[in-house]
Amino acid sequence: MFLEKELSYKLVGCFYKVRNLYGRALREKFYDAMLGEVLVEEGLSFIDKPKVEIYSVQTGKVVTYIVPDKLIEGKIIVELKAKPFTNKNDYAQVREYLVVTHYEIIYLVNFGEENFEPKRFIYTNDRKPFLPAQPDL
Repeated sequence: MFLEKELSYKLVGCFYKVRNLYGRALREKFYDAMLGEVLVEEGLSFIDKPKVEIYSVQTGKVVTYIVPDKLIEGKIIVELKAKPFTNKNDYAQVREYLVVTHYEIIYLVNFGEENFEPKRFIYTNDRKPFLPAQPDL
């Protein structure tokens, strides 16, 4: 089963459109703004810099929050970068976002890499027994 297949397909198309239009040498803030423009054009709803609750894996209580770059359709987190290489800390960051939130899909998109390839990570909620009942989105 491919989680959010149609939404993911459309979203990845947006990433590639931004990259194809603007290349790889600009700042992250610019790509963030241009991605927002393309998302609107494609009819996708999103929240810029959403406050996403982080849960304690011990108690299931909300302990703090993270602020990823975008939340798409209330279902997919997007974390943007604009640097020459994606490193292991970037991968660890997005994986941990999934482990401690109620979201199951995140994209790591580094517009600065020569070989542009958005990365999709999944960590399903059935693997998060500490989570309270799914919040209304």
